[in-house]
Amino acid sequence: MASYAMIKELNEKKDKNGNGFLDLVVIGSDKKEYPAKVWRFENNGTFAVDDVIEIEYTIDNYKGKTQLNITKIVMAPSEMAKDFVPSAEYSGQTVFNMLLDKANAFRDTELKKIVTAIMLRHREKLEVYPAAFRLHHAMVGGLMLHTASIVEMAEKVCEVYPNVNRELLIAGAILHDVAKTFEMETSKSGLCSGYTAGGELIGHLVKGAMYIEETAKELGIESEKVTLLEHMILSHHGVPEYGSPVRPMFLEAEILSQLDNLDATIFEINAATDAVEKGEFTDRQWALDQRKLYNHGLNSTEHKVNLG
Repeated sequence: MASYAMIKELNEKKDKNGNGFLDLVVIGSDKKEYPAKVWRFENNGTFAVDDVIEIEYTIDNYKGKTQLNITKIVMAPSEMAKDFVPSAEYSGQTVFNMLLDKANAFRDTELKKIVTAIMLRHREKLEVYPAAFRLHHAMVGGLMLHTASIVEMAEKVCEVYPNVNRELLIAGAILHDVAKTFEMETSKSGLCSGYTAGGELIGHLVKGAMYIEETAKELGIESEKVTLLEHMILSHHGVPEYGSPVRPMFLEAEILSQLDNLDATIFEINAATDAVEKGEFTDRQWALDQRKLYNHGLNSTEHKVNLG
């Protein structure tokens, strides 16, 4: 078979006989990722991550998973790159503006000032960054889509439970992943290519809390709400095993943590089941406790966010 693809990951390795080969992850024209091999390859200097390539290949089954065995690989026109980069259903700029409008409408002037100042300071990256390297919303504009989904769910929760402090919850939701722009590096495709040194050493939870503290000091805000926001960022992964140094200790922090996990889980389940036919099971999903998932065919993967 012949097709075009984009290189997402590329490593030169040697087999047990000392022969060089390329170990790749490629994005196909369906914008799905596939592991691939180019056997007996002597030099990878011709190819790099984000290159668009024309390939001839056969399909292998390696340890129960589909793998492309590439028999021919040549460069393709670079302008084809846009055809292979997964992007959010909504423009990151549009979603950013919607979230900024929500923050500007806060009655709590301290929360308004902190949230809008941080958003505007990091606007350029926030509008285009993915939300992750491999997992949920790993696409151009994915960070804003993930954030908007949580904000919308948070507003629905506030309708059911009016005792929730809506503006505190929405503020935490908008800021919870803002420091992923510090944590991750992106390639020329706009997708995450790895983690920065600061991302590995500090991470987006701690850095996000630092953003809040630094911004509050610049604005002369010293109220307890600063501490509450910091706690929401630090605790939104829920447990130490997932990176939170502290577990949620008040209602809005707990809701944020649960909604963050829910949105990520829904995305992962949709992505996994969308890759198999109706009536089939997926491979075990390591991000979902090694569960196999069943595609019953009774729902779609449509994702809607209210931009009004």
